[in-house]
Amino acid sequence: MKRRALVTGGNRGIGKEIARGLVTEGLDVMIGVRDMDMGVEVAEDIGAKAALCDLASSVSLPPHARDVHVLVNNAGVLFEEPLFTPAARFDESVDVMLRAPYELIRATLPFMQREGYGRIVNVSSGWGSFAEGLGGPGAYGIAKAALNALTVAAAGEAGAGIKINAMCPGWVRTRMGGASANLSPEEGADTGIWLATLADDGPSGKFFRRRKEIDW
Repeated sequence: MKRRALVTGGNRGIGKEIARGLVTEGLDVMIGVRDMDMGVEVAEDIGAKAALCDLASSVSLPPHARDVHVLVNNAGVLFEEPLFTPAARFDESVDVMLRAPYELIRATLPFMQREGYGRIVNVSSGWGSFAEGLGGPGAYGIAKAALNALTVAAAGEAGAGIKINAMCPGWVRTRMGGASANLSPEEGADTGIWLATLADDGPSGKFFRRRKEIDW
């Protein structure tokens, strides 16, 4: 039986390339999307399936999307307005980049524990690193720092056979990163694909960029 994967925000950018890479690795991949029409089109293009998953509201997954061996929490939002203004959309940032990953881990972890195998990848950012100054506009860095904390706590509770790590893809040419970024989506996705397919002796509860461990 093929191992199954769910990649949120898999309809474009880094998420799409992680999903494509996991298909190439032989996994049965679903991309979690808000727009099913667009999602189905992208999924067919990369050899995956689409699952409805709106992370800005209460997370609700169809049963088949809960039974996965690999979860990549990739979806994110970036609002550049000052933190203490309504336009910063603090609640939405925390919902998409902290609450939703928590709920998705909680939904998928029981299956991984029954299988004795799981790989969870939280797509974070250097802007969520205290060691790198907790940069980033608005609530973005705060939400990513909290996602990093969730990574450490979840790795400690997940159980045998389950690896949970965070990654920073770097500055990537996506809609969020902009055209001036120095990495392609494929380069940004590489660490995510690696972490999603770690060997049994691989790390857990760590933070990586370009396959190298970095400080929280």
